[in-house]
Amino acid sequence: MPNVVYLLLMAGLWLAAMAIVSPGTGLLEIGAFAVLILAGLGTLRVPLDLWALGVIGLGVVLFVGALRWRRTALWLVLSAVLLSVGSVFLLGMEAGQTAVHPLLAAAVSILTVAFFWVAVRRGVLAQRAKPVHDPEAILGQVGDVRTALDPVGSVYVGGELWSARSETALPVGIPVRVRGREGLVLIVDPVPAEPDAKP
Repeated sequence: MPNVVYLLLMAGLWLAAMAIVSPGTGLLEIGAFAVLILAGLGTLRVPLDLWALGVIGLGVVLFVGALRWRRTALWLVLSAVLLSVGSVFLLGMEAGQTAVHPLLAAAVSILTVAFFWVAVRRGVLAQRAKPVHDPEAILGQVGDVRTALDPVGSVYVGGELWSARSETALPVGIPVRVRGREGLVLIVDPVPAEPDAKP
């Protein structure tokens, strides 16, 4: 019974960690809640060492810190270790040994550290990453007309084809500069031709 409760508890913690770093459909949240409820019910039939709750609590604090502090990987690994150790000892001792089988505890602890290092860390880094595509970066760039603007057509700017509008009619091939943006439509002006250089 302690081994099953331990596995449920760790599965619930894994799901909860993923739900925090990659929110979305709510399935992870529901799964974490359901599995942790089952683990909680299982602890009613197993003697508990309440000091281990403090270790689990410290693991949760470090996990939350990993979402905000630098050195995310370090805090996530420490969090995974504390959550694993706290969960093993939470379920009490039998004949001087933990109620959870030592090999199971070791295997799950290693998997937990690896899971936090790979999956959870990637989720945290993805949350912190800046958007790859910044629509405002297109302002001021120069491109050329691909379909005549009269007043709406298309221009090629920044390596992409955009819908564009101009106050004056512009034929294909004219260079334009992006002055503004309305949703996904660029507002462009013709680029004045440079005067010929005198010899």
